[in-house]
Amino acid sequence: MLIRIDPASDTAIFAQIAASVRADIGAGRIRAGDRLPPAREVATAVGVNLHTVLRAYQDLRDEGLVDMRRGRGATVTERATALAQLHDEITDLAARARALGISTETLASLMKEHE
Repeated sequence: MLIRIDPASDTAIFAQIAASVRADIGAGRIRAGDRLPPAREVATAVGVNLHTVLRAYQDLRDEGLVDMRRGRGATVTERATALAQLHDEITDLAARARALGISTETLASLMKEHE
């Protein structure tokens, strides 16, 4: 798993870390049952504070994507399977929209109507 962050971004680092994990889950690179690397290792590798990584993991836990247990670390839940399936469906939908000449902005606008 490769955590990607952009220190120059306006997006908070913890949100970037969570988004990177979410993207890997959606793409199927991380699956249900997989363990995330220890927060301390991620913090060292990315060059951020341990609490920044823990905040990202807690956000993922709050979304139901990660189960955190003391001494066992963070494990990806079954909800990851649904996210990966949804990712595939979104990819197909985006391809259909492109084929119909519908812009990404228009498609995103249509999705927001259904929130």
